[in-house]
Amino acid sequence: MNGSVAVTAPSSRSFRAWPQEGGHLWAIVLAGGEGLRLRTLTRHLYGDERPKQFAAVVGARSLLRQTLDRVALLIPPERTIVVTLASHGSYVEAELRGAPRPHVLAQAYDRGTAAGVLLPAHWISARDPEATVVVFPSDHFVLEESAFMCHVADVARTVPRRSESMILLAAEATNPEPEYGWIEPGETVAWTARGPLHRVRRFLEKPSLAEADALFHAGCLWNMFVFAARVSALVDAGRSCVPLLHDRLSRMELFLGTQHEPWAMRQACMLAPTANFSRAVLQDASLSLVVSAVPELTWCDLGTPERVARTWRRLGVAPAWLAS
Repeated sequence: MNGSVAVTAPSSRSFRAWPQEGGHLWAIVLAGGEGLRLRTLTRHLYGDERPKQFAAVVGARSLLRQTLDRVALLIPPERTIVVTLASHGSYVEAELRGAPRPHVLAQAYDRGTAAGVLLPAHWISARDPEATVVVFPSDHFVLEESAFMCHVADVARTVPRRSESMILLAAEATNPEPEYGWIEPGETVAWTARGPLHRVRRFLEKPSLAEADALFHAGCLWNMFVFAARVSALVDAGRSCVPLLHDRLSRMELFLGTQHEPWAMRQACMLAPTANFSRAVLQDASLSLVVSAVPELTWCDLGTPERVARTWRRLGVAPAWLAS
């Protein structure tokens, strides 16, 4: 344990009102980052170079295990895709040992979050063209896991009625954080059981400090990089916003489900351009983006040591290593 607080896995019993949604709801879990800014901390905790998603930096479970436990409340492992790097293979296998196994897509090369989202989108599309997909980062902390996944379920149910849209989940901002993506909500376009959906008037990834301050005081929201869409809408977004990446992934589709699939994936990753999904896709004003704010959520993107420390203090505990 990293401290005296127990951040335990959520109970599926609290989720009976939100049963798994048929056979067309899929999850993409992004687990390919290097986590360089937390490398000193993970080295201190584990004595190796593991990326942060494979470390228990807040609570007793690794961030990846926390994410998979959350996702499993709504989406079963057989419709969950973990996207990682081949170089992370030993850490991934250690995390999955002894638990129901999701699909794992291991990229030979790190091509950024655009490939991290769109590679599995093409993979899912080839198997289930009618799929609704929810994308989850694996390096975030969420305390109220069951309540959060109830919100995700509500949003996912809305996707078939807004088949051209991506529905972004957002947290209420508590400070002018320049390292987050920011969402300016516009008019209400629909309602779910848990509140309104707003058109995204503007999306801004990692603004300047002055811009972040203005966005904060204007009541804008933090992008959680959790979003839901029809798989066809994700593929279309790739075609429009990152056409070269889309071309490489489309060529790969010819080999999916054959003995040549691993080779085709490796070739696609090797030849694909590097792109950031938030900048290349979400900032594209031509896209149909909708936002759903998640209220009263204890959430943090654990991208820096300062955010890790802030999260522990918010939980009311300070592990011994925090002082060092």
